[in-house]
Amino acid sequence: MLTTRFVDGAPNWIDVGTPDIDGATSFYGALFGWRFESAGPEAGGYGFFRLDGRTVAGGMQTTPEQGPPSWTVYFATPDADATAKTAEQAHGSVLVPPMDVMGQGTMAILADQAGVSFGLWQAARTNGVDVVGEPGSLCWVELYTPDIAAAAAFYQATLGLETCAVAFPGGTYTSVNPAGLGEDAAFGGVVPLADDPVEARTGSYWLPYFEVTDVDEIVARAQELGGSVRMPATDVESVGRLARLADPYGARFAVIKSAGPQQA
Repeated sequence: MLTTRFVDGAPNWIDVGTPDIDGATSFYGALFGWRFESAGPEAGGYGFFRLDGRTVAGGMQTTPEQGPPSWTVYFATPDADATAKTAEQAHGSVLVPPMDVMGQGTMAILADQAGVSFGLWQAARTNGVDVVGEPGSLCWVELYTPDIAAAAAFYQATLGLETCAVAFPGGTYTSVNPAGLGEDAAFGGVVPLADDPVEARTGSYWLPYFEVTDVDEIVARAQELGGSVRMPATDVESVGRLARLADPYGARFAVIKSAGPQQA
């Protein structure tokens, strides 16, 4: 379960890069009730999405040279420099070297062995987002990758993550949890890219899930706001009802009404 008691290797931050931060603010505000607040003139346009006064994500306007519009998942590390070096040794790469963020912490952007980008956040004054698992906030992350075994080896070496095979009706799901905490601490999963033709066409990536109270309502609203549906609302036994979406600029995310109680 994803919580705000951030342990090493667990997701602790998320942000969206978009070509139109005003448009993205309007979309996510209408979809989830988020409000965008600038981090100040020294932050280069970066800001925070807040829900009822609590930070749920970050966001900034990006250029085509910085890559396509996308959500980035950040993982907690006690030493961003050491983790970046370990990632390189595990056949990953460093896209943005570790850098201090106004005394709040140290961030870096890496890519795994398949080229999937993800972030690191070494907390200082800011530990991470303020809320997870509640409606309108992050509750799960999922890696779509061409090789589960290779991905598992990379993230185990880099972040200490462990995987576990979980039986579901119709197949097996590979869950991910921080080192030594077991399946009950799972915060995400790893999915074979080839198993989903829609995702296979667009390549490997980390997909964030946001908890909602009504998936069908959110799907309809997203379409009205200019977003698109990548997977229609679907019931998954013992998991919940979920859908995969993209915002008007192409940044991909998912929504879910979880079957069980969510706690942060």
